[in-house]
Amino acid sequence: MTDLKNIRNFAIVAHIDHGKSTLADRLIQSTGTVSDRDMQAQLLDTMDIERERGITIKANTVRIEYKANDGQEYILNLIDTPGHVDFSYEVSRSMRAVEGSLLVVDAAQGVEAQTLANVYTAIEADHEIVPILNKVDLPAADCDRVAEQIEDVIGIDASEAVRISAKTGVGIPDVLEAIVNRLPAPTGDRDAPLKALLVDSWYDQYLGVVVLVRVMDGVLRKGDKILMMESGATYSVDQVAFLRPQMEKTAEIGPGEIGILTANIKQVRDTRVGDTITHDKKQCAEALPGYAPAQPVVFCGLFPVDAAEFEDLRASIDKLALNDASFSYEMETSAALGFGFRCGFLGLLHLEVVRDRLEREYDIALITTAPSVIYHMHMRDGTMIEMHNPADMPDPTLIDHIKEPRIKATILVPDEYLGDVLKLCQDRRGIQLDLTYAGTRAMVVYNLPLNEVVFDFYDRLKSVTKGYASFDYTMGEYSEDQLVKMSILVNDEPVDALSTMVHRSRAEARGKAMCEKLKELIPQHMFKIPIQAALGGRIISRETISALRKDVTAKCYGGDATRKRKLLDKQKKGKKKMREFGRVSIPQEAFISALKMDD
Repeated sequence: MTDLKNIRNFAIVAHIDHGKSTLADRLIQSTGTVSDRDMQAQLLDTMDIERERGITIKANTVRIEYKANDGQEYILNLIDTPGHVDFSYEVSRSMRAVEGSLLVVDAAQGVEAQTLANVYTAIEADHEIVPILNKVDLPAADCDRVAEQIEDVIGIDASEAVRISAKTGVGIPDVLEAIVNRLPAPTGDRDAPLKALLVDSWYDQYLGVVVLVRVMDGVLRKGDKILMMESGATYSVDQVAFLRPQMEKTAEIGPGEIGILTANIKQVRDTRVGDTITHDKKQCAEALPGYAPAQPVVFCGLFPVDAAEFEDLRASIDKLALNDASFSYEMETSAALGFGFRCGFLGLLHLEVVRDRLEREYDIALITTAPSVIYHMHMRDGTMIEMHNPADMPDPTLIDHIKEPRIKATILVPDEYLGDVLKLCQDRRGIQLDLTYAGTRAMVVYNLPLNEVVFDFYDRLKSVTKGYASFDYTMGEYSEDQLVKMSILVNDEPVDALSTMVHRSRAEARGKAMCEKLKELIPQHMFKIPIQAALGGRIISRETISALRKDVTAKCYGGDATRKRKLLDKQKKGKKKMREFGRVSIPQEAFISALKMDD
């Protein structure tokens, strides 16, 4: 039984690549939580895809025991959070389970857009914040300038910021002391009825559904009968454990502690993230406020390549959604692709990660349709229809006007790249709202249409600024604009998955670029393939993929030219027939690649 005043719960927050996961590694290593033999870089990034991309996608937790300089034994519960804007929901969820945050800032790069976004999330959750300057071993590090920047831009005192190098281990003991001395201990009543927050859950093929909980009041023990307050489901707890980072069984989880439970949960959808867990017989008075649901901003269809795998896809999406609360889905059907799911994501990276996870972890080959946003169709009869998929667009003669979602984007960029960034935003139909300076860096605020941002805006921004710009956004209002649906026809057949909404003024340039790109991406067939972009019934662009040709005259040597002519005419007829009945196979990578516009 641990005394409450000797527990510290904290999250590590920072911009992408400022060293959160490396700092977590050093804290785990220096306290001897994991033996040197089992230690590896980015220990808490357990997914293959996290290791490959070098980013944190899931917030992971670990329990550390630390003996402080005052001789006391402390329990530290650490949550390592993602830095990318697409996973900000993971960050906001983790914040509710802990009382303090370590704000990691790169001593060379300073405060970035996601640093601001994440620290505001921590302030909203009423956290005590300890600033930490990382990478002090770099030649470009300038701690005084960055500390001043933290005070100016964020407004928190950085005079006692801990200076460390997570890579070499310099300053790690100071971080541990700062956690113990500067972060608050949790509060909670051991004798009150059980009240625990469901922080996260995931599917384990041996244990079933595993639930990560933060106990606020009361005690959770093996054998307890628990109730999920939101879903009303009751279970008997099979086992409770701590994550170190491997599971370590324990008799109970007390107030202020973070642990996991398994309870033979069959229905994946019964464990809603943010739900309150209490005892079935002795319930707590009121549920915890939980989390605001995530607002998906990008939608796309996921369909199995083999229609027979639809049920497998449904089961795997169910399991994945359990582990990722910001991912939403509903069933849909498409004339060309059969049964599938319309899925909502927080951004394009989120979409790619979910698609890769489904293909790897559940071994399902997928077709992804063009990402799109929700448009509001205001009809002539006064009704309003939400359109998730351009392929479902109603008859244009019935539509009075179309509104699209816009965002407020904040971009931090070094002065020398400002011109390129302004040009990029203007090209994407942006409206400039504000331009201010913090030192040698410009902070630009733009109002941008979301559908111009979801494809490749982030990639383009990174390439025009050589990776120095940082980008964060919040959802804005819907506004009316001249939008039209552009269809792509391959071999005279419309391809649902490539229909997109474009601005009327850009339609022709966009159609031409898309046809040219598809010409490179679709392999040659035995017959000629026309690729066309159309607005309604009007073709605005066309490219033709020439046919592969077998040399039918190879056997003719000498003799009359009419023999060759006859064989060539026969081949021509065959190709014509082939074009009528032939199917064009479009490779999977063509779907996403065709939409990435290199302006």
